[in-house]
Amino acid sequence: MMRKLTYGMNLSLDGYVAAPGEDLGWSVPSDELFQWWSDRVGATGLALYGRKLWEAMSSHWPTADQQPGATPAHIEYARRWRDMPKVVFSSTIDKVDWNTRLVTGDAVTEITRLKSEDGGPMDIVGATLAAAAMRAGLIDEYVLVTAPVLLGGGTPFFTALDSWVNLNLVETRT
Repeated sequence: MMRKLTYGMNLSLDGYVAAPGEDLGWSVPSDELFQWWSDRVGATGLALYGRKLWEAMSSHWPTADQQPGATPAHIEYARRWRDMPKVVFSSTIDKVDWNTRLVTGDAVTEITRLKSEDGGPMDIVGATLAAAAMRAGLIDEYVLVTAPVLLGGGTPFFTALDSWVNLNLVETRT
């Protein structure tokens, strides 16, 4: 039995996860959506990060619970994020912290190996890393949290593929 790999992120209606310049200001979640993402982090056995998103997350979440005005939800998310096992794929950084392991080799080879191990579900985050896994057919589930905004460009959620990928709708909610 292989571990399940899910790719999920907030995305614009026109399919981008970041606006030009890596701007994420459009994607600040409501309290309800933030709690939903936090619960997903709490249920994740292993998170796979690309370098860019790792740098953004690791610059904020390790100490977010110690910031003035931190809400109970942010405190909980910060704890969950620090405790969650993580793997960062990068050839340009040489150190990671907070229950994280660095992989500098081939991402597809390592993700394939990780999927074959015992353990809980895995999430892949970061569009570039997810694109490699997507092209290799390693993603089992896509979670699209669509915001009612058009960005007109930026970092796309989906990558160009050589052939169609047929999917089954599992759930929708507003």
